[in-house]
Amino acid sequence: MRVRVALIFGLVALALAVALTLTRSPARVVGSDAIPVKSLIAVLRGGDSGCQPGGAVPRATSALRLFVESTVGPSIDVSIRLGQHVLSRGHIPSAWTGAGVVVPVQRIAHNERDPLVCFTFGKGTEPIQIIGARHPEGVRIEYLAPGRRSWYALALTVARHIGLGRALSGSWVVLLLAALMAAVAILACGLCLRELATGDRDAQAPPAEESPTGRAARLRLAYARVPTTAWICALVAFLNAVSWSILSPPFQVPDETDHFAYVQLLAEAHRLPAGSETQYSPEEQAVLEGLHQQVVRFKPNGRTIGSLEQQRTLEHDLARPLSRRGSGQVGVAGSEPPLYYALETIPYELASSGSLLDRLELMRIFSAIFAGLTALFSFLFVREVLPGLRWAWTVGGLGVALAPLLGFMSGAVNPDGLLYAVAAALFYQLARCFRHGLSPRVGLAIGTSVVIGLLTKLNFLGLVPGVVLALLIIAWRERARSRRDALTGLVLAFAPCAILAIAYVALASSTGHSLSFASSKASELTKGPGAFVSALSYTWQFYLPHLPFMKDYFVGLDTWRQLWFNGLVGLYGWADTPFPNWACEVALVPAAILLLLLGRALLAERLRLRSRLGEGLVYVTMAVGVMALVGISSYFSDVLENEGPYWEPRYLMPMLSLAGVALALAARGAGRRGGPAVGALIVIVILGHDVFSQLLVVSRYYV
Repeated sequence: MRVRVALIFGLVALALAVALTLTRSPARVVGSDAIPVKSLIAVLRGGDSGCQPGGAVPRATSALRLFVESTVGPSIDVSIRLGQHVLSRGHIPSAWTGAGVVVPVQRIAHNERDPLVCFTFGKGTEPIQIIGARHPEGVRIEYLAPGRRSWYALALTVARHIGLGRALSGSWVVLLLAALMAAVAILACGLCLRELATGDRDAQAPPAEESPTGRAARLRLAYARVPTTAWICALVAFLNAVSWSILSPPFQVPDETDHFAYVQLLAEAHRLPAGSETQYSPEEQAVLEGLHQQVVRFKPNGRTIGSLEQQRTLEHDLARPLSRRGSGQVGVAGSEPPLYYALETIPYELASSGSLLDRLELMRIFSAIFAGLTALFSFLFVREVLPGLRWAWTVGGLGVALAPLLGFMSGAVNPDGLLYAVAAALFYQLARCFRHGLSPRVGLAIGTSVVIGLLTKLNFLGLVPGVVLALLIIAWRERARSRRDALTGLVLAFAPCAILAIAYVALASSTGHSLSFASSKASELTKGPGAFVSALSYTWQFYLPHLPFMKDYFVGLDTWRQLWFNGLVGLYGWADTPFPNWACEVALVPAAILLLLLGRALLAERLRLRSRLGEGLVYVTMAVGVMALVGISSYFSDVLENEGPYWEPRYLMPMLSLAGVALALAARGAGRRGGPAVGALIVIVILGHDVFSQLLVVSRYYV
């Protein structure tokens, strides 16, 4: 009964929140300072201030859009003054990104002529580009006010815009999106009713390891080990990612232009990229221009194509017999391993007779399969780590399946999707090893997963130290029971990696290329103790407050909160579509509750945890490895190359399986009687997070 009440309460609250949100009106531009957008007029570093004539400021103005651009911008204080009288003030905290930052201000009561608009930039380390004109000199400012029409009144307009500029054209696409999300919600809630309502009465451990003979028998046993609940979690994740693949405008996901170009190069020219410059095929370049991709990317005031005339122009470009072969220069994707791109040539070839957008959408749907695999293996990982809490497995599995960032990235052409799936599979295999020992078959599976991960994306290297530690701990623990099996499993785990390393060295030597991009970066850290200490200090501050003896690399930033927490709350598009700051403030409440429940569960299970310290140390090592790799990569990009930090939360998503365990333990922290009901509420909160994230993307691109 508690679970049913929790689900009903959660769903009603979510429906009311959505309904209330749709009654509001999106902001509209009601005026400007009349300064045209011509060029970059200045580059600042923070701490600067200035005033300029504001032109005509309309009544009801409630926000200003400043045409300034930064990777991680500082705080901005704005005031509108008439003589000595301050008409309005506004503030936006640091960590904004993109071009065209919106600063909320106190509502202007009357039309004002020629007030001064003054702004002060807080301290920061990233450059701020000021965009406007030199004659008359000033930054472009636009005045925003609440619109006259609610989201309900704009529904048909939004539906028409969603139906333009994509493979699936027409307003009916909105109905497809609604059907997909309805299926996601029904499956998730139905699973909660079936699994969580039983509480601990049905608690049982996963099946013990068996040794069947014959390939067919082994396959049947492997399938039997996966409960129906896990498959439903995988289906939820897949459908959610498909929804995101349709909702996200083509090529408005980080680096999708480059990743598509890589796949196209493999499929059409059958060769690997030639460099890290960017030069797309004539076909892709024409489509990008037809979609106005450059006008929309990084510019929150930019919108996708919104008229039938623009749609006809795009269709004309799609029908042109343009070459599909590029120069081999695929931008940032050029340094990545080829496995994901080779897999994506399958849907590319299947849709080769269609337009570029047809191929892109099928490739996105193919990538959504990896979201399903991520949820599947995350469920199995939670089951292995918490074998006695069957209902909690569902909380962890659905928590991963409904994660909006998983759907967003896996519903796009990006190797991150496969990376998340391989990482989840690896976590599951290691957890199973800790429970059942290191057999030769499992050792080979772990080694194969590591090779697949290394061939997917270089970020996988962050997990490798934890894997090595796990294999050594398990082999040492198993030496008394079966030294031969443990040694064989250890050898088979390392053998695929050794073969990959030998093949890579041979290929690099035969082609005359440098052994590795990573080796050239590592040499920077060995130039002296100062370089290593600087990188270590930067990486610490990338996640935690800087210590008094450290150089402050993130002046004016609270990195754990403003970069990582706010980013996990929501950061979509080309990392230029965040939730407003007040939403991140509200999100602190459920996050704090989850942390308290997690702490309570860990305290209650401290005796059991003591016997599993080695396993816990492995997971911590894997998490720290991923974070350290991202931090050091950001150090090279930000400090040595002045290209800005790598602070997108998607880089931490290989640890998603650990988040599933944390959610399951948080539900357990509510006690045996209240835990399942709290688990149901956790699932509803994450479902709501996913729904509002999709609404955020709609408001960004389709108004």
